[in-house]
Amino acid sequence: MKKIAIITLSLALALTAVAQDTNRHVRQGWTFGVLPSVAYDADLGLQYGALTNIYYFGDGSTYPEYLHSFYAEAAYTTKHFGIFRTAYDSKHLIPGHRLSIDLTYLPDQMCDFYGFNGYQSRYVAEYANQDNAAYISRAYYKYRRDLFRFSADIQGTISKPWYWNAGIGLLHFNVGTVDIDRLNSFTSNEDKWLPDTVSLFDYYVRDGYISASEAAGGFHPYLHGGVTYDTRDRLQNPTRGIHADAFLTYYAGLGDMSDYNNLKLNANFRQYISLYTDRLILAYRVGTQLNLAGDSPFYLNTYLNQLYMQRVVYEGLGGANSVRGIMRNRILAPGVAFANVELRTRLFGFKAGKNMFYVGLNPFFDAGMVVQPYENVVSNPHYIHPIVGAWDTSRIYEPHFGGGLGLKVAMNDNFVLSVDWATAFDKQDNGKFSNLYIKMGYMF
Repeated sequence: MKKIAIITLSLALALTAVAQDTNRHVRQGWTFGVLPSVAYDADLGLQYGALTNIYYFGDGSTYPEYLHSFYAEAAYTTKHFGIFRTAYDSKHLIPGHRLSIDLTYLPDQMCDFYGFNGYQSRYVAEYANQDNAAYISRAYYKYRRDLFRFSADIQGTISKPWYWNAGIGLLHFNVGTVDIDRLNSFTSNEDKWLPDTVSLFDYYVRDGYISASEAAGGFHPYLHGGVTYDTRDRLQNPTRGIHADAFLTYYAGLGDMSDYNNLKLNANFRQYISLYTDRLILAYRVGTQLNLAGDSPFYLNTYLNQLYMQRVVYEGLGGANSVRGIMRNRILAPGVAFANVELRTRLFGFKAGKNMFYVGLNPFFDAGMVVQPYENVVSNPHYIHPIVGAWDTSRIYEPHFGGGLGLKVAMNDNFVLSVDWATAFDKQDNGKFSNLYIKMGYMF
């Protein structure tokens, strides 16, 4: 509860800073502020750091729309996940087009790895919480994954509400087994040191399900392009309308990864339906990511492609940004599908100063599933893992479900403090009944 109190206080201070800024009716020139970067994620732990967003409004004639936005954030979490991001966004640098540029580094010393094809890989909760045993530790379902990301994306209008999108980028993954010595160096208490044992990732490499060429990561420049259909009444917290997109992403492999060229298809459909004015909104999202051609290394399949970057983290299925209550990256396959349904309510509102607030509850239901499995795993249904035993090939295509309840505190419909509680419907998807996610904004 102490962590939650710290998070709530920090976010309240951030909202207060924003509220003070919005008391002025028109802004001109440059404006900026430094705020705490604080959040909590059941998979990543407590996040702490700082962020700044610098806006340029020119003569104020376009306010509240900015001419240029510069964003920077540096943060770390108690579960050894780092965020170092800079971003630029503008609709005015190139008239009639939106340009977004992102440069991000995400080091992750304890990235989740639960095997391939969802339920085909058995999960033993005791192994995720056991230390100082002869053959197992908390690092058993982990590996090291550091991601460097660069993207430059542009959007233009075909004929409203249709838009075209194109972009280039580079992903560099540096992956490997968990660096136990480095993690142990963070504490002088030897009783809390992790034993240097074999992980599930190590077994996958040893047995050839992760090839030697992909086991260390690699460079992947990419091109993507697609179309967007958008009839939402507003960008933030819409009350009605549709937002849909479909796009292709071509990844090339450099150096040792030259055999890993691939083409992926992404399609997403979101709809917002007003059931009762703006007090009761049904919002849902369905989406898929498919591998159309070529071979995709396992670590690229942990990443959900986007037409342009709006958040820091875009993990595969499982966790705060896709299927809440399910463990991060639990559903790992070349092709996946997912769905989210939320009932967004406004219980009551109030005014503080010149700002309007509302409080709402948000019951939700999430699902994800494998639609394109790893065939090299399916083709060996009798494989016996040294620790967890045989694969369960009967459940490969079975959906994974999670659900829960969210509390939303919003200011001026734009800044939303989100506290989501979620649980997995199957213990194979999470050994914990309660999973808490505290962040800004709605999930979609």
